[in-house]
This record gives sequence, structure tokens and C-alpha cells, in this order.
Amino acid sequence: MKNLAIIIIFLTLVSCYSKPENARLIDSLPNIYPDYIDVSIPPNIAPLNFLVRDSCKSVFVTASYNDTEISIASHNNHVCFDINNWKKLINNAINNDIEINVYTKINNREFIKHKSFKIHVLRDSIDPYLTYRLIEPDYEVFSRLKIEQRCIENFDKKDICNYNITNNSCMNCHTFAANNPKKSLFYVRGENGGAILNRNGKLRKLNIKNQNMSSGAVYGHFSLDGRYFVFSTNVIIPGLHADPNKRMEVFDTKSDIYVADLETNKIITSPLLCDSLKSETFPCFSANGKKIFYCSAPALQNDVNDIKNIHYALVSIDFQDGKIGIKTDTIIKSNNISVCLPTVSPDGKYLIYTEADYGTFPIWHKETELRMINLQTMATDSLNGVNSQNSDTYHTFSSNSKWVVFASKRDDGLYGKPYFFHIDNNGKTTKPFALPQKYPDFYDNCLKSFNIPELSKGAVPFSTKDVEVLLKRESVEFE
Repeated sequence: MKNLAIIIIFLTLVSCYSKPENARLIDSLPNIYPDYIDVSIPPNIAPLNFLVRDSCKSVFVTASYNDTEISIASHNNHVCFDINNWKKLINNAINNDIEINVYTKINNREFIKHKSFKIHVLRDSIDPYLTYRLIEPDYEVFSRLKIEQRCIENFDKKDICNYNITNNSCMNCHTFAANNPKKSLFYVRGENGGAILNRNGKLRKLNIKNQNMSSGAVYGHFSLDGRYFVFSTNVIIPGLHADPNKRMEVFDTKSDIYVADLETNKIITSPLLCDSLKSETFPCFSANGKKIFYCSAPALQNDVNDIKNIHYALVSIDFQDGKIGIKTDTIIKSNNISVCLPTVSPDGKYLIYTEADYGTFPIWHKETELRMINLQTMATDSLNGVNSQNSDTYHTFSSNSKWVVFASKRDDGLYGKPYFFHIDNNGKTTKPFALPQKYPDFYDNCLKSFNIPELSKGAVPFSTKDVEVLLKRESVEFE
């Protein structure tokens, strides 16, 4: 009897994990989350695990290309691919399509087979590491902040800095020089804080500020070789909306732009970037480091109600041999839109920025969308296939200029999540897809926004312990 029971259990398990026979075909796609239907992916991405939102008792999924097929049987609505099988499948399918078939069991007997869909595997790889800040999407308090780095080829992740070593202080503005993990910087605010500069794993705490500045560095970007760091100093004021459809506003009462020479510990200035009648912010270097792009608007007057009339323009100025140019060039200026967060592709071909109705805080503007300029032709692409009905912003390129990651609130209008899209040689873009997670219900349960996602070619060569030790030391001062 005991052996018979074991045989019955074994047969039951086998029947549960075999492809459903005589499933009823329906002409509709499965309702899955994240939405990975007809997306294009790099060949080194982690498995695209997903939930089936349709009401069902169990799920059976096949993913196939030519003679390679993997299958998943689940007794709930979770679909999780084995990472080794997934890698074999996508490596075989480079420059081709994987076909996904989803079967859902709607009662004790009947399976239905949904309309199949494709996942396109492109040849262009993506930088394997993503760094982001995890923060509550709130305007009153923050707690337990961390800057985390995730290998997007699998599900490994580690903290770069967290609340345990900063006395729960704010940390932000992480960035890399040319996607190089051996040249990076981020800020820890508050007591014992400073700019944490990483050069080949050797850390220095910097006080990138002199007596003429209104504040420390806020938004910054490295030159190609990592020697220069262009940044804005911003006196930031938050404000709450009376309109229940809008949560908050942030605006600058004063902002200027400077360049730090990280080899000589000196600040480089220009009256063109520190105009008291203007607010200059969001600077970034061109791909070759010979130009600085930034955003500029008339300085906000005393009446904060003027914020809706503040429209930032996209401006550039030359920068060569450690010297700022003598004239500025306005690239985009409009009384109807506000330009923020310009970012240039490493190959120098494209510049992506965000466009909002007004102001300088696009993350809480529902209408915020990405725009792309071809710097060779100066033609602007509205990226209609990329943008959503909610805020799309905080974007960076991969080192090969083929992939872009950005923070999107498209799923619920509240939480920002990392999404990726591809740009081909003709500037054509693909449907964005969300950063895959090990557990398909991760985003349903995560109560943090992924803030400022940044791609890098490797893991940073230091630990949170290294940062903790550094924070107890004196800062390097700048002139």
C-alpha cells in the first residue's frame, strides 16, 4: 500500500507538469505583469519572470525558439524561469524571437490556451549592473534609504550605502564616469557627510564647496576621463499642492553651475553659469567632454505662485582644457514647456531630456515625458512608443549607447520603476520593459521607488564598510 501511494503521488506530479492536452484556444493575450509582451531584450538579461493576472488555479508556460524549449508549471499565477535554461534559450535566439505560450487552468478540469506572444532577443548587450536609490515616494519623511547595485544578468544585489552607516541621513546623486564602476561618486548628506569619490576602489570624502557657493553640489556629471565633475548648487524649497491630483512641487530659489577639478581640488567658475538673474541646473558633459549642456530659467521671484511660469531652456557652453567658454548657445526654449535632466549618449549621437509643463521637478509631474535630440541633425524625436501616461524621467545610457534605462511611474502613477528600451542605428526605439525580478510579485510588494537608475560596466570595487570607515574621516576641501 505504501509503494502504491508513492506511485500515485508520482503520477499525479507528472500529470501536473505535462503540457495541457486539448486546451481550449482563445483569441486573446494573457494578462501578465510586468508587461513583457512583444518587448525587445538584450542577450544578457535575467529571466523575465511574470505574474498571470487572469483568474486561474494554475499556469503552464512554454518558451521556445527552434528546437529549444523550456516549460514552467506553476500551482499559482507565478511564472519563474530557471536561469540556466533561460540563458541557453536567449543565447540560441539572438537576433530572433522567442515564442511564449501561456495556458491557464480556470477550473479543476479545463485549461485555456491564450494567444501566443513574442520576446525579441537583440544582439546588443546591456551594461550588466544597475545602481539606484530606494526611497519612499513621499513628500513628508524618508527612512531607511539605501543606494543599491543589482546585477541585471541575474538577481544578485548589494548595498553601496545604506541608512545603517549614515545615521538615517539622506544619500543621493550617484553617478559614474563613462559607465566605469572604478570612477564614481555619490553624496551622503548630514553630519559627517560629503561626496564619496571612488577611483579604482580608493575612496575619498570631498567637500566640493567654497565660500562663494550657496550650497554644496546637488546634480552632477563626470567628464569622459573622470577628471572634471560639473555640478549645480541648488537652494531647494518644497511646496505642497492644494490640488489633490498633484502631490508636491520643488523649486530652486537659487542655483548655479560650477566645475570641480578632482586632481587639483579646485573649483572652476564662470559668470555665465552663476548669473544672479537666472537659475542654472542639471549640467552634463558632452561625450567628448568639450561642451557642457545644462538647463536655465529666469530666477524665481519672491512669489512662489510664479512657479507655473518657470520654463527651463536647454543651453550649452564650451569647456576645453579646464576652461569654461565665453558664450552660451540656447538649443531649446519655449514658454510652454520646461526642459530638465539632459543626458548625452556615450557615442555623442543623441541627447535625451525630459519635458514637463513647467518647473524643475519632473518626477512628480504626471505629464513628464522623454524627448531625444539627434545631435548630428538636431531633429527631435517625441519617443511616443516609449512614454506613458505617467512620469517618465531620470534616464541614462548604456556604454554602447544602444540601451536606455529610466524611472517610470507608468504602472500606478506613484512608484518609479526601472524600464529599459533599445535604440538602433537609425534611432528607432523599442517598447520599454521593466527590470526583471526573481519573484514575480516583487513590484506588488515593494514600497520603494527606484530613483536615478544608472548603468555601469561592472560592480563598484568597495563595500558599505569602506564607506562607513570613510565617513568618520575629515573631508578634502576645495578652493
